[in-house]
Formats: sequence, structure tokens, C-alpha cells
Amino acid sequence: MVKKIKGAIGGLKGKTIAILGLSFKPNTDDIRDAPSLFIIKSLLREKAHIKAYDPISMKETEKILPQVTYCKDAYDAMKGSHALVIVTEWNQFRKLDLDKTKKLLKEPFFFDFRNIYDPQKLREKGFQYYCVGRA
Repeated sequence: MVKKIKGAIGGLKGKTIAILGLSFKPNTDDIRDAPSLFIIKSLLREKAHIKAYDPISMKETEKILPQVTYCKDAYDAMKGSHALVIVTEWNQFRKLDLDKTKKLLKEPFFFDFRNIYDPQKLREKGFQYYCVGRA
């Protein structure tokens, strides 16, 4: 996943990445074996800055990753970020205001690692959309 992000945005050093979803699955604060932890640690090794939001599990994640900026909501995480990455399929992430999202991001990179959005719709909105296992 990190290779996909790095390849798309042309390197990660100094880039800010918004991560939505930290828990292993929605509606829990369980971060054991959460994909977000691996992704964030890998992005940090590449010298990226991370802004993250999760409705429940930020306190638990902050114990492990204090260098991450934890945000008040999804839009706060997006503000000024070079890319958006959805890692956990919380219902509120399924209903993002896409026009607002595009305005908040520095660059329109949208990585949907849970395939919750329609690729054609996102591309029509002007996003450079990346998902997993489909076109």
C-alpha cells in the first residue's frame, strides 16, 4: 500500500498524508494488527508527516505513535494534506463531502484501501483515485 502511495505522489519526504481510520475494523478501538499502524510506520520511515483521524481509537494509537498529528475530524486531517488514505471503513467516511475534500487537499490524491467509493465518480470529481484490486 505504501509503495502505491509513494509511486503515485512521487516520493513521500516532507509530504503530509491524511489517514482516516486507525482501528482494525469500524465501531471499535481495537488497533491490534490494524493495517493503519503498518502503513503509518512505513510512511514515517519515508519521512512523511501524518495527520490522522478515527472516531474512537486515537487515544490508543497515540500511545504507540505519538509523532502523528491527531485531528478533530476527517476534514481537519485533510486540510493541507497531499493525499487522503482511507484505511478503515467507518460509515462516516463513506459519506464524505467530496467537493470539500478536494478543496482541503493540496493535491487530489485519494487512496481508498477499503473500496468504499465508486472509482468513476471520484475520477469525474477530479481526484487521482487509487483502490485495491479493481480498476
